[in-house]
Amino acid sequence: MKRILTMLVLAAAALFAPAAMADISTFRSTMSGPSEVPPNPSPGYGVAEIVIDDVAHTMTMMIPFNDLLGGTTAAHIHCCVGTPLDPLGVAAPATETPTLSGFPLGVTSGVYNVTMNLLDPTTYSTAFLTANGGSAASAEAAFIAGILGNTAYLNIHTNLYPGGEIRGYLVNVAVIPEPSQWMMLSLGLFATGLAVRRARRK
Repeated sequence: MKRILTMLVLAAAALFAPAAMADISTFRSTMSGPSEVPPNPSPGYGVAEIVIDDVAHTMTMMIPFNDLLGGTTAAHIHCCVGTPLDPLGVAAPATETPTLSGFPLGVTSGVYNVTMNLLDPTTYSTAFLTANGGSAASAEAAFIAGILGNTAYLNIHTNLYPGGEIRGYLVNVAVIPEPSQWMMLSLGLFATGLAVRRARRK
């Protein structure tokens, strides 16, 4: 009986371990005017997805945004200050300045999609690079630590709100097992239950 239970625990651990030890982390930033510092009444919003691969040293950003009151002038990831639960404070841009390369400017709605090399010094603002060791590798470590620590936010600046019209902290997306993983676990539990039942009958 103990042997069967031990095997079940090990099987479950093996099933979920790859997700926990993944080298790819996904973050979401839900941006709005009320989330800015100071808050503003903009109806603008966006739900961005940021995927960091710390083995390939890449960051892929998908940033849709809509209904801004002003025309876009810049967008950055800022690091590192505050948290989603205590969002006071303004951090300098961690990513390139004056804006992310290729970000659509002068518009109120749009989509930005890019993959950046985290080991390229031009990915970071000069100030962030200098403040974090002067090399892309040290800047990457500080940048990822800031994001994992919930102290980085994404915002979009416009001509009406030069300090930022919409803003949202980067929050780690919880790893949810695939349906196939749940099915495998359920089958394993069922098979274990049958084995335990047969062992008791003997």
